Amino acid sequence: MDFLLVAIGFAIGCAGGAMAAHMVRRRGEEKNRDAIKAEAEAIKARIIEEGRAEVAKAKAAATEECLKARQELEKEIRNSREEIRRAEKKIERREDLVEQRLRQVEQKEAELTKLEQRRMEILKEAEARRAEVEKLAAEEREKLSRISGLSTEQAKQMLLERIEAESAREIAELSARAIKRARENADAEARKVILDVIQRIATDAVAEATVSTIDLPSDEMKGRIIGREGRNIRAFEKATGVDVIVDDTPGVVVVSGFDPVRREVARAAMQKLVSDGRIHPARIEEMVAKSESEINEIIEQTGRKVCADLGIRNIHPKLVTMIGRLRYRSSYGQNILQHVVECAHIAAALAAEMKLDVNLARRCALLHDIGKAADQETEGTHPQIGMEIARQCEERQEVIESIGGHHGDMEIHSLYPIICQIADSLSASRPGARRESLEKYIKRMERLEEIASSNEGIEKAFAIQAGREVRVMARADKLSDKDCARIARDIAKKIEEELEYPGEVKVTLIRESRFIEYAR
Repeated sequence: MDFLLVAIGFAIGCAGGAMAAHMVRRRGEEKNRDAIKAEAEAIKARIIEEGRAEVAKAKAAATEECLKARQELEKEIRNSREEIRRAEKKIERREDLVEQRLRQVEQKEAELTKLEQRRMEILKEAEARRAEVEKLAAEEREKLSRISGLSTEQAKQMLLERIEAESAREIAELSARAIKRARENADAEARKVILDVIQRIATDAVAEATVSTIDLPSDEMKGRIIGREGRNIRAFEKATGVDVIVDDTPGVVVVSGFDPVRREVARAAMQKLVSDGRIHPARIEEMVAKSESEINEIIEQTGRKVCADLGIRNIHPKLVTMIGRLRYRSSYGQNILQHVVECAHIAAALAAEMKLDVNLARRCALLHDIGKAADQETEGTHPQIGMEIARQCEERQEVIESIGGHHGDMEIHSLYPIICQIADSLSASRPGARRESLEKYIKRMERLEEIASSNEGIEKAFAIQAGREVRVMARADKLSDKDCARIARDIAKKIEEELEYPGEVKVTLIRESRFIEYAR
């Protein structure tokens, strides 16, 4: 019974506890639902507020974009209107110009009409005068026939002869004037062409300018120079870059080459080998190297000495070396180093007279032929080569122009290149500056006199000033002044065609009349 009561009480207690727990859980769920609902309301309000802000922001941005677009459109409209106004003004100006041109054309047409009328009047007057002249000429011929007793054909023949003589004189005068103009215009170009051709293609002077002769103690030395099966001479030619000519000439061997420095090295080496007597490939290489070192030292010393003697300072070492190389370069027997030194002195004297920079003039003249030190190994004329070397050595513009323009090859902008041209001409053309073989010299002089004397009416001809001038004496009773002008030109042209010569030959033809009477 007690157990039953306890069980019932326990069941009632459990039921009450369950009911209490259920009530507590239900109250918690109601609280959570209220909290979630409040939070949702807050989120909804925040989202609505943010949406309103975004909408306001979008509206502001759209408004701003509209304003910008409107401003740009208004700007484009203004620009278009401005362009339209400019185009209208341009069209108006063109219309004015067209109207002006039309007025000018109308004026020209009126002037042309007047000119045409005037031309027709002049033609009519000319025809009338022509008819009058013909009538007067016919009357003149008739009178001349009556006076002279000549027939019309005879008078016509005399008239033709007189016209022919007058025409010949006029032609001679025109030829003289044309030749004078041609000489004035072509003198610079002709000088450039002639000097360059003579300088680089003068075959008659090759033998004198490209060989060196070495004396031998005996002809037995020739065999030693050649060596067994020619090994010594081949080794020598390979080491020096020159040709060795061993011929039947007694006691002489010839070294030939276009590079004057290499030829001088070969000459010095050959002299050492001949003096030493020991000639074999190893000894040849040793002597060539020693000679090359000596020649290079001589070149450097020569360049420095020339610059010091002339007072040339602050000069590039490369230019000093090339000045020294000119010691072994010659042109028609004239040593180029002596030539440029002489030009430097002449240029200095000219600059002093003209109140110019004497040192600069001396420098320009000294370096004007520097390209000849390298023209055997570089393409181009010696002025072009020299200009390039001077630019590399950063020389002054006056020096560069003097080098490139001393033969009139380029436009110059100062007086120093002109001074250099004068000095170069004076040094190269003075009597005795350039020499040639006696046989060639005599033949050229005789041929000059022969050409000058071959014309009819020439009494005597003399070649003077080392062949640079031909003095021709004409007979006054056989030739007129106009004939002498023509013959002088013919002589000069024939000399150009038949002879080769450096520079130019002056033809001077003299015609004079002498009247001698004796008082007794």
